Amino acid sequence: MADFTNHITPDHEAMIARQAIYFVATAADAGRINLSPKGLDGTFKVLGPNRVAYLDLAGSGNETHAHLAADGRITIMMCNFEQPALILRLYGHGKAVLPQDARWDELQAHFTLLPGTRQIFDIAVDSVQTSCGWGVPIMTLDKERQTLAKYHAQADPAAWMDKVGGRTRSIDGLPTRPTDRYIAG
Repeated sequence: MADFTNHITPDHEAMIARQAIYFVATAADAGRINLSPKGLDGTFKVLGPNRVAYLDLAGSGNETHAHLAADGRITIMMCNFEQPALILRLYGHGKAVLPQDARWDELQAHFTLLPGTRQIFDIAVDSVQTSCGWGVPIMTLDKERQTLAKYHAQADPAAWMDKVGGRTRSIDGLPTRPTDRYIAG
């Protein structure tokens, strides 16, 4: 049985803090539904009972940014792969905050920036749903992958900006705003 609240409770926040992986879903009127796994320790923060944010590193595409600019809707799902079984979904509206934006300093103060940081997604949480999670397997985390951070730590900032600085469209052709600087490690 699903339970809904209009805010993140202390129990929700404790469950969120234990998760090594979360899933982000966005969509716009046209095009694909984007569903992305996210992780890396310290990249997801609860900023208040109706606000969360996550640090986004450059990778394959920028669909989340494009969808939020077009529509704003976002769902974040976390599954407790340990006991007790639990699924938590955060429904809300988000905005991308880039390093050149006025709100960057306020948001980035909540994070340790990682090499390749592209933006921070700031999300207003409208509702929270929990459900049983009985169909989710019990699993343990072996270790985090370091590949993305290593890739960005070794990248030449000027070459990286030449490669991605002009990308202004998502894979579905929706507009995005590229960052104007590279966060090096």
